[in-house]
Amino acid sequence: MSFSLLRNTAHLSSLPFPIRFISFTAMPKARKNPLLLNPGSEDDGGVPKNRVRKRRVEMIAKEVKTESPDKKFLRHPEIEDFANKSDNVYSQSIQPPANWERVIEGIRSMRLSEHAPVDSIDPDEGVTSLQPKERRFAVLVGSLLSSQTKGHVTHEANQRLLENGLLSADTMDKAHEATIKSLIYPVGFYTRKAQHLKQVAKICVSKYDGDIPSTVDELLLLPGVGPKIAHLVMIMAWNQVEGICVDTHVHRVSNRLGWVSRPGTKQATRSPEETRVSLQQWLPKEEWVSINLLLVGFGQTICTPLRPRCAKCTISKFCPSAFKEISSPASTSKTRRAKKEL
Repeated sequence: MSFSLLRNTAHLSSLPFPIRFISFTAMPKARKNPLLLNPGSEDDGGVPKNRVRKRRVEMIAKEVKTESPDKKFLRHPEIEDFANKSDNVYSQSIQPPANWERVIEGIRSMRLSEHAPVDSIDPDEGVTSLQPKERRFAVLVGSLLSSQTKGHVTHEANQRLLENGLLSADTMDKAHEATIKSLIYPVGFYTRKAQHLKQVAKICVSKYDGDIPSTVDELLLLPGVGPKIAHLVMIMAWNQVEGICVDTHVHRVSNRLGWVSRPGTKQATRSPEETRVSLQQWLPKEEWVSINLLLVGFGQTICTPLRPRCAKCTISKFCPSAFKEISSPASTSKTRRAKKEL
C-alpha cells in the first residue's frame, strides 16, 4: 500500500467496521416494484419481503461485529519497527574457523613486508594537543568524513578544519554550513556530510555540553553515524572496545577466507554489519581492535577487490577463495583463442 493511500484512508481507522464492508450505495438499483413499497407484501413463498430484508441486515451486522479492522495496515510504518533491532540468531557463539590463528599470523607477516595506504595516516596528528572534549569531537568528525573516502583525503579535510578552528562542537555549531562544505571538499558526499556535521555539533553542544555521546546506542542516534563509525569512535575517543570496526576491506576479506556467514547458512554475509556480528561470535575480543588495521592493509595490498594477488599470498592454502578471482577478461579471451587454434 502506498503512503498516499495510507494518508487518504487514515481517517477510516476510527470506523466500527472494516473498509472492505460493502456499501449499499454501490449496489445496483433494484427495479421498481409496487410490492416493495408495501410493507405487508409477500413473495411467492408467502414470506413478507420486509422480513427477508431485515434478516439480511441482521446477518451482515453480525458478521461486521465479529470482525475488527487490521490497524497495522491503516497507519504509517514507524521507523522503530525496523531500526536497530538485534538478531537473536547471533546470540550464541560458534566454533572458530580452522587455522584462523595461522591465517592471522601469515597476514601479519605479509603486512610487515607490504606498505599499505592505511599505514601512511596518523589519526592523532594535530589533535593530541586539543582538550579532551575537543579531541573526542575531532575523532567523531574524522570518522564521519572517512565514509566512502580515501584515507589521505579524509586526513587533509580534517587538517583544514583544524587549521580553521572548527574541530570543536561549539565553533562548528556557529560556523556556516557553506564554510564547512568548502573545507571538507572533496570528501565523498561532502554536501551531505557538511549538513550532518552541523547537526551533530548542535546536538553535542545542547545535549552533551560540547562533548560527544559515550555509548554506542547514543552515537547511533547521531546523523550519519552507523555501526562502523560508532564502534570506531568508542575505541579511539573513549578507549572502549564494544565491537569490531568493519569496512569494505574487512567485509570482503572475511568472506573470502570463509570466516563469516549468514545465520544458519554457509552463504556469505551481505553487509559489513552482518560481517561484524558474525566475526564477533568467534574472534577473541583481544583481536577486535587489531583485526581492522590488519585486514584493511591486507585488502589494499594483497587481497584486492579486483584480481587479488593470490600467487603472492602466503596463506592461500588456507583460503577457500584462492585463485578463483584472478583471471582478467583479457587473459580469459587469450586462453580461449589459444585453445581454438589448437
